[in-house]
Amino acid sequence: MTAAVEVTGLVVDYGLRAGILGRAAGSVRAVDGVSFAIESGQTLGLVGESGSGKTSVARAVLGIAPISAGTVRLRGTDVTHATGGARRGMRRHAQMVFQQPTTSLDPRRSVASSISEPLVHLMAMRGAALDRRVVELLGLVGLEAEHATRLPRQLSGGQRQRVAIARAIATSPALVVCDEPTSSLDVSVQAQIINLLVRLQGELGLTYLFISHDLGTVRQIADTVAVMHLGRIVESGPVATVLGAPTDEYTRALMAAVPSIDRVRRRTAVQAEGTRA
Repeated sequence: MTAAVEVTGLVVDYGLRAGILGRAAGSVRAVDGVSFAIESGQTLGLVGESGSGKTSVARAVLGIAPISAGTVRLRGTDVTHATGGARRGMRRHAQMVFQQPTTSLDPRRSVASSISEPLVHLMAMRGAALDRRVVELLGLVGLEAEHATRLPRQLSGGQRQRVAIARAIATSPALVVCDEPTSSLDVSVQAQIINLLVRLQGELGLTYLFISHDLGTVRQIADTVAVMHLGRIVESGPVATVLGAPTDEYTRALMAAVPSIDRVRRRTAVQAEGTRA
């Protein structure tokens, strides 16, 4: 089976500038030789502390960060240095759900307009077919047709993230990158969004690269996990193996240091019980 995405030896360097003229002053390496593959219909959880290189990996896979070395393949096609029509096709097959739905949606555009954008620009969809697809996508993410005319400010945080998910899956992409998609939401809403992503994956066969620092969430949604530290993957494998019996010291430290949704839920339940008592 061809992997939905295959990354080999990925290196991402960002140039540094100095002085009032912005002259080149070297570079900093954000990603250093990262390799992984995600089978179709599966989820890879990419975890690590802030600054570990997770988002740089995602941006490189999506073609919006510089790739200094290595290759990125989508459904077997090398898209490492895609340009023109090839880049447009790549955008259709690799979409992203951002951390902040408030900033990822244009506040001046209606829900229908936001969801329509990739359909219009990447698939040349118009007219009644476009309208039907928007309504279908709203239904898939648990929203009503009436939400189509609303602006982002008229929606709750969870509803805005549902709109962002609808937009990301609109073109039936080979890969959906989810970059901390629940971290800005309330705990109860986080669980709803995770359940939605799991349901959509089952119904549509979606493939996710799920970026998070919350190991409890990753345990819920991912099939495999890769742990990043200082731009490198230090441990990877099935979720049950890596998070159940980590072999790398950094992974063990990460698990001990970062609270998970499960821990927060347990703490909230105990506090509520104490209040009732």
